[in-house]
Amino acid sequence: MKILVGLGNPGSKYAETRHNIGFRFLEEIAKSEGLHFSEAPRFRAQTATWHSPEGKVLLVKPQTFMNNSGESVAPLSRYYNIEPKDMIVVYDDLDLPSGKLRIKKGGGHGGHNGLRSLHQHLDNTDYTRIRIGIGRPQHSDITAWVLGKGNEDERADEARIFHALEEELADILAGNTDTAANHIHLKLNPS
Repeated sequence: MKILVGLGNPGSKYAETRHNIGFRFLEEIAKSEGLHFSEAPRFRAQTATWHSPEGKVLLVKPQTFMNNSGESVAPLSRYYNIEPKDMIVVYDDLDLPSGKLRIKKGGGHGGHNGLRSLHQHLDNTDYTRIRIGIGRPQHSDITAWVLGKGNEDERADEARIFHALEEELADILAGNTDTAANHIHLKLNPS
């Protein structure tokens, strides 16, 4: 079994914000696969179980707010006996422009508070990260930026990334992250 975590903040107030791109990606998968999220109060999360061709995948949207995501994800992964190496985390990244995506296994938190919380609560940081670019504001406050809604161009970028990512999810779930990243790059940057 794998865990696919989307990071974000709970509640309709945050649903369309840049910071909730991880939640929106999981909601897109759920819509495509006919899945419904259920409350998992014990883990302070919403979850959906996906019987994918690559095996069982638990989709997780922590309901702890971004900065405390580890308080939800770590107990859930221990309960299901899932190692970080079988975890994929999707989140927003200020250091990537809108329309860009990076996939990598392991590493630091890069200043992202959601990842910082995961690092504090997980046994190791050997999970796969899918960073989706939201860009960095030129002159405005970063908090206002991440908690703001993307414009029409950003939404179009998001839709293209979600589509490309969904097409390569089988490889990502199988651990073939380099192959998936290369395919996504070609889809998003056709010559």
